[in-house]
Amino acid sequence: MIDVIDLKKNFGDNEVLKGINMTINKGDIVVVIGPSGSGKSTFLRCLNCMEDPTSGKIIFEGVDIADPKVDINIHRRKMGMVFQHFNLFNNKTVIENIMLSPVLCAKKDRRKAVMHNMFHKDKLPVRPVKEIKKDAEENAHKLLERIGLEDKADVYPSTLSGGQKQRVAIVRSLAMNPEVILFDEPTSALDPEMIGEVLDVMKALAADGMTMIVVTHEMRFAREVAARTIFLADGKIEEDKPSHELFDNPESPR
Repeated sequence: MIDVIDLKKNFGDNEVLKGINMTINKGDIVVVIGPSGSGKSTFLRCLNCMEDPTSGKIIFEGVDIADPKVDINIHRRKMGMVFQHFNLFNNKTVIENIMLSPVLCAKKDRRKAVMHNMFHKDKLPVRPVKEIKKDAEENAHKLLERIGLEDKADVYPSTLSGGQKQRVAIVRSLAMNPEVILFDEPTSALDPEMIGEVLDVMKALAADGMTMIVVTHEMRFAREVAARTIFLADGKIEEDKPSHELFDNPESPR
């Protein structure tokens, strides 16, 4: 699904990523661990080009999305992102947060179809806006039911606990039916008693076969759930092997 080839990222004279090579296959659960400042979050943000790589390639489903000529927004639809600090819109209700991206993208597709039909004989289907919103709302309710928060659909994020906010952030990504979800330290901003409820949702996604790349400090999650763990240090991959092997027989002293 993803091939990372000699990925480098500089911030001025500071070389944060020093030639990362990695392959992610469909259904993989890959955890990236390493000390603070090792480049973990930068690597994750480069994967969906939230940070533009300085050099190298990121081949996602056959397309080099690091190429400036590529419309990254088309490919981002298939690549969900869950942030450390939730990044929910506080002026929108929970269900509005979940519906936002699917509705905006469907409306954009609708406009393209309308423009196409004005100039071409082969007509594309044009979905009514009401139908777009209705489908997005029904899907949002199903996702909230899945994580046990359907009763929170009409409340604002400010009324939720940290664990609830992160669970909503996860289903907001799921609402776009992504091929892969990137998690950037999803539990590090949570109180200890709330970490378990978020990890339970992630474990359920893993059991369903979702491709996941997780930057985390949760070693137990890495050992129990991830088939593969990558140890990143000083901008380089020091170890990349099956999780049980990395934790039981690490080669790197760090």
